[in-house]
Amino acid sequence: MPLAELWHHAFLVRRPSLSLGLFRVALAFTVGAHVLPSFLEMEDNYLSTAFRTKNFSFFPISILRWVEHSPDALVWAMAMTFCLSLTTVALGFFTQASCVILTLSCYYFYALNNYHIGTLSFDILLVTMVLMCVTNYPGNFLSLDSLRRGKPKPYRRMRPFFIQRLLQLQLAWTFWYTALQKITAGGNWLTGNPYHALMWYPSMGVVREFPLRHWLAQQPTVCYSLGVIFIVFELVLPWLWFIPRTRAAGIVLGIAFQIMLWMTLHVPTIFLFLFPSMMLLCIAPETLVTWIESRQVAHAARGRAILLYDGQCGFCLESVARLQVVDLFGWVDPLDFHAQPDLRTLHPALTRERCRSEMVLLEPNGRLSGGFHAFARLCRRLPLLWPLAPLTVLPGASMVGSWIYRWVAARRYLLHRHATCQTNRCALPSSRREGQDEETSGNGHQ
Repeated sequence: MPLAELWHHAFLVRRPSLSLGLFRVALAFTVGAHVLPSFLEMEDNYLSTAFRTKNFSFFPISILRWVEHSPDALVWAMAMTFCLSLTTVALGFFTQASCVILTLSCYYFYALNNYHIGTLSFDILLVTMVLMCVTNYPGNFLSLDSLRRGKPKPYRRMRPFFIQRLLQLQLAWTFWYTALQKITAGGNWLTGNPYHALMWYPSMGVVREFPLRHWLAQQPTVCYSLGVIFIVFELVLPWLWFIPRTRAAGIVLGIAFQIMLWMTLHVPTIFLFLFPSMMLLCIAPETLVTWIESRQVAHAARGRAILLYDGQCGFCLESVARLQVVDLFGWVDPLDFHAQPDLRTLHPALTRERCRSEMVLLEPNGRLSGGFHAFARLCRRLPLLWPLAPLTVLPGASMVGSWIYRWVAARRYLLHRHATCQTNRCALPSSRREGQDEETSGNGHQ
């Protein structure tokens, strides 16, 4: 294969970008888990009362001098900026801009005090965040940006594979670099036996107290063999991720390896949170798309729920379009009730008046619900709405939610900028709307 063709296939070919949407959520969780706890002790970590440690190997001296003079008010403002941008990145709201702000906030606190988060793992995390900043499409899937866009099947949106490939290579190089360090730096794992020495470290040192530790401390030969196995594992494992036949086994082994390291060594939790999610980026996005659509076919075979809506209401049309974005597995089949001559063939209790006043959900088992209660049922059945499901079962949620739904439904023609809504069509009495429909239909036949 010519080099140009190989480069295009590896980096520039357009493939579904849903994996980056999933990875964005894992990245936000990792950043929050690492930085937010350091805010609990602001006086010790970042304020003017803190004993600050500088990272001269990572930052220019000019940057360190600038942040050293930060007043406490600026530190608090940056902490709030971090929390806000972390939330918007996790939700995928203005994703790229939010990721840039979040990254700059992380650099600020990293330069302000190196003591709590000054580790190699945080350097790796910052590089990963920079890679996510330079792409403008991680919000295509599993994000509020995809809702704002309103296009169905965001998981199929095609984008160049460049960023995802760089993230894969970053993880692979981290493993290779770690293995090379073990055989070239001081404390060589081939000529010496550092792993055996680790077993004799104090319990509060590098090694955790795990069941086999004391036995391994008496077995230098076993420790040496394990050390060699770790080196071979770190050198070979990344290759397994790039070979289709061995990819699944490589991901399982890699995640198990990270869990083993975390259980036996006091390694930063970033490795446990970030690396497994980066390994999942090695799964071909087409495989994920095929799995999603197989679930859609299965739901269609079993029978989908029917969501009846007003197809002559612009607000309702836009709401249904956004519902189809979050209906990942095709559980709902939207139906304009105007296109159904006799609603009673669907369910004896259905009437046009009810369908005009609220959305109505008819589930395959015959269960009928409308308005807020239909929304609550959707939150429990659609995976992307599961975060909202607990709110729908809070005490008083039914009463408050129903009132809010009725208030919005009665004023939907004022709350949405749409060509249909600009005519205030939804505000017309039923008789006038039906009369206009007949007049429009008559004019169309003339």
